[in-house]
Amino acid sequence: MSTAASIREILDVWFLPLGEPGHGQPREIWWKSTPEFDAEIRTRFADTLEQAIDGALDSWMLSPDGALALIVLCDQFPRNMYRRTARAFSGDAKALEAARFALARFHPAAFPPDMRGFFYMPFQHSESLADQELCCALFSALDSEENVKFAVQHRDIIARFGRFPHRNDALGRICSPEELDYLKSADRFGQ
Repeated sequence: MSTAASIREILDVWFLPLGEPGHGQPREIWWKSTPEFDAEIRTRFADTLEQAIDGALDSWMLSPDGALALIVLCDQFPRNMYRRTARAFSGDAKALEAARFALARFHPAAFPPDMRGFFYMPFQHSESLADQELCCALFSALDSEENVKFAVQHRDIIARFGRFPHRNDALGRICSPEELDYLKSADRFGQ
C-alpha cells in the first residue's frame, strides 16, 4: 500500500470520500461505533497503526492531509480496534506528537470544522491538564458548543483526578475510592 493511498484510505473511511454526500460532516459511527465497524478498522488498519506508532509514517506530518490521517489513525482507530484494552490508547503519544507538529506548522483552517476538530482530539485524550486547557481553547475558537462541552468535561475530569478513571481497568491502574464513586455514574467515553 503506498503512502498516498494509505492517507486517502484513512480519510475516506473516517470522513467519507471527497465529493460523496456527507464528506467531512459528523458521522454517528464516530461516537456510537458498532462491532462490525470496529472489526473493519482493525482488519484494514492494524498493521498501518503499528507502523505509525513505530515512527515509520512520521513523514505524513508534513502535509495537512497526511497529518490529519496520522492523527485519526493513531488517536481514533485504536479506540475502535482495541476498545476497553490498554491498546486502545497505544497511539495517543504519536497522535499528540502529530497534532502538536501540525498546529505549529500550519493551521488546519482549510478543513471543514468537523474535520478540523480531529486535529484537537489528541489534546482531549491527553491526561495532561495543560493539554486539556489547550483543547478547550482550540474548540472554543472553533465555535462548536457541543465540542466545547465535551472538552470542558474531559478537562474537568483531569483537573479533578489527574487522569481518566474510566481507563484504570484497561491500564491496570488501581482506582481511588473517589474514582470508584465517580465511575458509578460517569460517562466512560466508549471505553
